[in-house]
Amino acid sequence: MNPLLQEWTGPAGLPPFAEIEPAHFMPAFEAAMAAHRQEIEAIAANPAPPSFDNTVAAFDASGRLLNRIESLFYTLAASATNEALQAVQREVAAPMAAHASWVAMHQGLFQRLDALMAQRAQLGLAADQQRLLERLHLEAVRAGAKLAPAARERYAAIMQRLAELNTQFAQNVLADEAGYRLILKSEAELAGLPEFVRAVMKQAAVERGLEDGAHLVTLSRSHVVPFLTFSARRDLRQQAWAAWVSRGEHEGETDNRAIAQEILTLRNEQARLHGYTNFADYQLADTMAQNQAAVQGLLKRVWDAALNATQLEREAVQAAALSHGFMDKVEAWDWRFYAEKVRQARYALDEAELKPYFPLEAMVAAMFDCAQRLYGLRFEQRADWPVYHPDVVAYEVFDQSGAHRAVFLHDNFARVGKRSGAWMNALRWAHRNGSAQSPVILNNNNFAKGAPGEPTLLSLDDVRTLFHEFGHGLHGMLSETRYERLSGTQVLRDFVELPSQLMEHWIADPTVMQRHAKHYQTGAAIPHELIERIKAAELFNQGYETVRYTASALVDLAIHALEDEEAPDIVAFEQQTLERLGAPADCGMNHRLPHFQHLFVGDSYASGYYVYLWAEVLDCDAFEAFKEAGDIFDAATAQRYREQILAAGNSQEPGAAYRAFRGRDAQIEPMLKGRGLIPA
Repeated sequence: MNPLLQEWTGPAGLPPFAEIEPAHFMPAFEAAMAAHRQEIEAIAANPAPPSFDNTVAAFDASGRLLNRIESLFYTLAASATNEALQAVQREVAAPMAAHASWVAMHQGLFQRLDALMAQRAQLGLAADQQRLLERLHLEAVRAGAKLAPAARERYAAIMQRLAELNTQFAQNVLADEAGYRLILKSEAELAGLPEFVRAVMKQAAVERGLEDGAHLVTLSRSHVVPFLTFSARRDLRQQAWAAWVSRGEHEGETDNRAIAQEILTLRNEQARLHGYTNFADYQLADTMAQNQAAVQGLLKRVWDAALNATQLEREAVQAAALSHGFMDKVEAWDWRFYAEKVRQARYALDEAELKPYFPLEAMVAAMFDCAQRLYGLRFEQRADWPVYHPDVVAYEVFDQSGAHRAVFLHDNFARVGKRSGAWMNALRWAHRNGSAQSPVILNNNNFAKGAPGEPTLLSLDDVRTLFHEFGHGLHGMLSETRYERLSGTQVLRDFVELPSQLMEHWIADPTVMQRHAKHYQTGAAIPHELIERIKAAELFNQGYETVRYTASALVDLAIHALEDEEAPDIVAFEQQTLERLGAPADCGMNHRLPHFQHLFVGDSYASGYYVYLWAEVLDCDAFEAFKEAGDIFDAATAQRYREQILAAGNSQEPGAAYRAFRGRDAQIEPMLKGRGLIPA
């Protein structure tokens, strides 16, 4: 009576979280893979000539039991893991990769897809049907279906080994993050930290059972960044910085350097089997950018402008340091501390003044209100619905007609057993192929939880992250595709960040902010003059932030563009690349290679960290459409965006989808102006 293999009869088809144990997963995976193999064999052995319905639609409808179990498992592995789940994750990685290769390379199935692909123009297919056929065929080809038998066997072995390495890389980063503790006990060690930062760190200490009065700095971004921003103890800032940037780079069991090197070596072999000279060329062939030259062109233009902007910022930061009696060179662990001094002096903007206006509950209400005004959605909390952790809040989502639309699970807090970062995933995708199903969408954040009885107060960056992930969530919730494989965020990687980044624009709007940003103690709306100060300061330190992001994107592209059979030492290569680029050491990178989970926990963002910038060109241009309409909640513009982008999923080529919404291709100037890299 494995609950993973039973029908899930809970509210809205949610899993019976309380009944599920780690020991249930391996037998469930094995049973689900066997069932999927039977489905694939039946499609391939069908004596009728291949048709869209008996091959393409049938393939799209196959493997749903496996998909259901896999989605749940990796949700728990990312958000609520433990040693038992991690052991299953290591055990199942290779068999799941082998199964995926078996499906993709199944010659009977592929021959049917290949025959349909050859005659697709004569099949009378609807646009979404042709798109599904083309995508399934391309994915099979890219997974090795056209390779010679010996090459297919080697390719499958590579994918199995990569799955094991990806899993170990992720678990090593999590172990390094969970194992670090900077404990602050004295007032001297707390010097400079505002009360809201102290409260968060005290709560972290309480949750981990530390002695009364202790404060804890973890390697969660919601801890490290405020500590680097406010701590007057330079020695402790240096300690925290060193621990943060060296995750995955320690001798011993959690060392990721050799793991990443092997991943890179195997990826280049994977690319060569497909006839490419390097992995970047192979990976970018199935993106909007299509090639390295297009990506390099965008990154280079932004990099040069960001370096110039950073030099001006550096002069201001160094001057602030001198004015506070610091005579040495500003290092990476000093930048945020003195940049905050500049921000306070130049814009009279203090994060301690801002955060009381951004309690988490009010900001969640703000994003729900924006979704209602744009798309007619209503979110109703369901406290009695099952969830996988007490932090998770479940909502039922209703459309404008009052009909059930989706389930939205919101998991906002950093904790032990949860990986760092922020992400969206789905327990279930929307589709109408076979028995129609509505989506179950999750948003994960890593905010530092407030003390019991106290609100969780967000920084402006936290609020942007909240809205960003909700943009992904809306992409999943508002999908209206017929076919599951085309649903929601399953689009090309450099298109997927458009809905998420576009959503950030609404919370930056003064009218939205004044409507929802209210002081958690007094209830007073955020003053208009404070919003003006926020607006005046929004370009401050953007050179620094852009350099950090673009350095990571350029290193990613450079290491995946290597054509050597053996990958180099990743730390040495990273340093050499940064020196070649003239990257300023006092800025650092968003992610160093030994803990760069975007690149090494899977291959979705490998050679693709640039996608946030690519999508920023789209989102800034798209928001111009709302502004041109005279109202950022303009109903006609929102409806057009919903139909052409959100509802459509991957039903059409993304460039065509964007042109259908905007009437033309995106222009780069709004993005450059938005970052302050060219005059507004």
